[in-house]
Amino acid sequence: MKSDTTNIVICGVGGQGIILASNVLCYAAFLEGLDVKKSEVHGMAQRGGSVITHVRFGEKIYSPLIEQGKGNVILSFEKLEALRYIHYLKKNGIVIVNDREIPPMSVLTGTVSYPVNIERKLKKSGKTFFIDAAKIALELGNIHVVNIILLGVLSKFLKFKQASWEKAIKENVKEKFVELNIAAFDRGKNIITT
Repeated sequence: MKSDTTNIVICGVGGQGIILASNVLCYAAFLEGLDVKKSEVHGMAQRGGSVITHVRFGEKIYSPLIEQGKGNVILSFEKLEALRYIHYLKKNGIVIVNDREIPPMSVLTGTVSYPVNIERKLKKSGKTFFIDAAKIALELGNIHVVNIILLGVLSKFLKFKQASWEKAIKENVKEKFVELNIAAFDRGKNIITT
């Protein structure tokens, strides 16, 4: 990122590890010597409800909230959630999306239909990457590392040292899962070239 302040929106549904991912990102930014602020909104979002976090870092950050149209990156763990929060993305921003659909309760009950053409709509908003993180997570033997795989993809757009990411993972993940999560991060990091 070229600007002094980097604004990242992380979104998805409850149970996908959004809060853990934002904690790892914040810790890595802190280890890089940056001022970091985070805001999370999950209210009644139990498993399946919408979750969003704002992560901001730079030389000096005064507010944890990202203004609409000011996000450098939308990191979404589900396609509809990316579309729901795309208004935060600045022009020519980056969208990293887990290529997965998790229908909300309104779709499951038949009240509304899951939107079509989400991919096309998102591609109009910025440089968009659809990642089949669930497939990679299953190859690694644990679906719960989708969040860290997506952080690995995000890391390609940040200039943080590998050691900062690894320490951030170690500090935020249970010890018995550290090796798996570092492997997941590395897989994500190698998915795309920037």
